[in-house]
Amino acid sequence: MSQTVIFKPFVSVPSSNHSQRKLQNNIINVGVKIQNRFRVVCMGMLAPRKFLQKRRKMEVFKDAADEVDQKRWRGLMLEIESTGSAVSVLRQYKTDGDQGLPRDLVLGTLVRFKQLKKWNLVSEILEWLRYQNWWNFSEMDFLMLITAYGKLGNFNGAERVLSVLSKMGSSPNVISYTALMESYGRGGKCNNAEAIFRRMQSSGPEPSAVTYQIILKTFVEGNKFKEAEEVFETLLDEKISPLKPDQKMYHMMIYMYKKAGNYEKARKVFASMAEKGVPQATVTYNSLMSFETNYKEVSKIYDQMQRSGIQPDVVSYALLIKAYGRARREEEALSVFEEMLDAGVRPTHQAYNILLDAFAISGMVEQAKTVFKSMRRDRFYPDLCSYTTMLSAYVNASDMEGAEKFFKRIKVDGFEPNIVTYGTMIKGYAKANDLDKVMEVYEKMRLSGVKANQTILTTIMDASGRCKDFGSALSWYKEMESCGVPPDQKAKNVLLSLASTQDELEEAKEVTGLVDEKTTSLAGVYRTDDDEDEDNYITSSDEDEDEDEDEDEDEYEEDDDDVDGVRETVSCDKAQEGSLDYVGSQTEELVGL
Repeated sequence: MSQTVIFKPFVSVPSSNHSQRKLQNNIINVGVKIQNRFRVVCMGMLAPRKFLQKRRKMEVFKDAADEVDQKRWRGLMLEIESTGSAVSVLRQYKTDGDQGLPRDLVLGTLVRFKQLKKWNLVSEILEWLRYQNWWNFSEMDFLMLITAYGKLGNFNGAERVLSVLSKMGSSPNVISYTALMESYGRGGKCNNAEAIFRRMQSSGPEPSAVTYQIILKTFVEGNKFKEAEEVFETLLDEKISPLKPDQKMYHMMIYMYKKAGNYEKARKVFASMAEKGVPQATVTYNSLMSFETNYKEVSKIYDQMQRSGIQPDVVSYALLIKAYGRARREEEALSVFEEMLDAGVRPTHQAYNILLDAFAISGMVEQAKTVFKSMRRDRFYPDLCSYTTMLSAYVNASDMEGAEKFFKRIKVDGFEPNIVTYGTMIKGYAKANDLDKVMEVYEKMRLSGVKANQTILTTIMDASGRCKDFGSALSWYKEMESCGVPPDQKAKNVLLSLASTQDELEEAKEVTGLVDEKTTSLAGVYRTDDDEDEDNYITSSDEDEDEDEDEDEDEYEEDDDDVDGVRETVSCDKAQEGSLDYVGSQTEELVGL
């Protein structure tokens, strides 16, 4: 059965010809009908790619004994991951002669969990090995243990291990001091981390490049931007700098300026990389793309990356898809996704959610359905975020009958609707002026234990005022205050806009605290474009606004240990309470510590 894609005329297209070239290659049986928009019948939308199909890998073993060892080790790893505890599983894995665990098996397990950055399991195994007579716990083991505690932000554990090393007569070195500094930084003790760094600068050991990378990260996480700038500028001064800043340090500074909202300085740091001979990477361009909101700017950076001979990764594609989707340019968003598949870049679960969102924003239900089905086909099973986005496609298409059926399916498929899911339904019924249904969904939400937020209460207030009278809207405005959700400026604007008489307007101004404001207009003068912006409707909590920033900071890990299939390149709203604001795990990519 054919799917229909709605194409809007567009002005700017990336030089890589996403829209033109990919549509020519992928769309067949094209029929064009001019009705203010181009309607193209697409038979090949998201056609399955061979590289996404599940294939059985051929395994080659040295001999029968090697096959037994490999399968035994894999079984051990799976059991550890399923139980969440390493020590209990290791104790059970004895050799045939019951002489203890093979050293190679334990060492391989440690190295693998280190590569996977599962530092809790690394620390658990090392703490257990400290008291095993058959294991010679060396200084290198202690350094790995203190490093694990550093990554976990466990400064108490790091201090304890450092104390043991001192009692053994081992002098603290740059590795142990750096790990201790990182443990303070990750543990929220920014001042303690800075004190260790200053001590290293004054009395040694000399900070390494990794030390500088970690202290810059610590300052940025602690919002100590001035201190981070000072450290970076010192490194740029060739007369006093102990070393030259590397790519990771530049990435962290770009991220810092993005976090501070100073995009101009971020661009200057980006430009200075070429001047200083510091190579730029995919992550460098991704970091610039991540804070641009205009799809044209994102497209320019993407083109610049390709002209530089740097291959985009799944983060690059996802950022560009998101930019086009938010601009309601679904055809370009689809084209970029198709190009990503043709390039052999494996999409992530979040990349599919972003494409789904691009169609949902414009209420393109059939196209959203195709994306939703393609996720399952490619073994990316939809999560609650995917279901809520699909639900919003029905709502934005004003198909509340379809939305109601899909809402029921969410529960049938084993998901519990969250505040965004309920808010999407309330939004749809409010747009349809069906106040009874609005209140029905609201009561279901309350009974399920989900507390209404400011956006939902403002929507109900607006619907009540339009469907009933000003007094009903006023009671909902006061309900916000009684629920501990102070009305924001948008709520005040909505209430003022619902006033249809001078007396109602005066009462609204008094309640909202805008008594001194002069006005001669009524009924809607206080509404703004932002108030009517449907894209900004779903804002589940204040935490969502900082979600991108928090995830950028949380995933700042080592690059040296990276192996194929280990690192997630894209992350999305973990609580799934946001409106699909895409997040690239930029700090892990940006700095790679």
